[in-house]
Amino acid sequence: MYPTREEAWNILREYNEDEHLINHALAVEGVMRHFANLYNEDPEKWGIVGLLHDLDYEKYPDYHCKKVIEIMREKDLDEELIRSVVSHGYGLVCDVKPESNMEKVLYTIDELTGLINATAIMRPSKSVLDLGVKSVKKKFKSSGFAAGVNREVIKNGCEMLDKPLEEVIEEAIEGMKSVAKEIGLVGEAVNS
Repeated sequence: MYPTREEAWNILREYNEDEHLINHALAVEGVMRHFANLYNEDPEKWGIVGLLHDLDYEKYPDYHCKKVIEIMREKDLDEELIRSVVSHGYGLVCDVKPESNMEKVLYTIDELTGLINATAIMRPSKSVLDLGVKSVKKKFKSSGFAAGVNREVIKNGCEMLDKPLEEVIEEAIEGMKSVAKEIGLVGEAVNS
């Protein structure tokens, strides 16, 4: 089964306490919902995949994208959901290649949301609401900034999606704007 948003939230909270990880899950959920609309897909389904994508990371970091299979099967969750969640670790911690648009988007934007978040909090406004593509692209090129962000994954994901980096950044920012309050990135931005 696919859980409802509330059920997915409860599952996430059962395995995650770290607020940074919770905020990351919410950011990825928001971006996934945004992309689902762009692809004329189900935003609820895509959002749940985004919300649960790092379900096993806090408690089982050495078994990331592996332990989640066991957890989700115990909860009788849909195999498509499980596969989608696992595929975001392709080439890093697993060999499940993203195939559907949902999987390719998740793979691409997981790391990208981290870069956007780091860029936003370094700005005077501390907000994603006034963040532009140019600022994120500049930080993307600076390997010392947010060094933990795997830029190769983002580039590979853009290739999988057959979309330029700038477009993916722009849409990811838009998705994060939709959850700016929940993820603490409203900051002191003024709409310009």
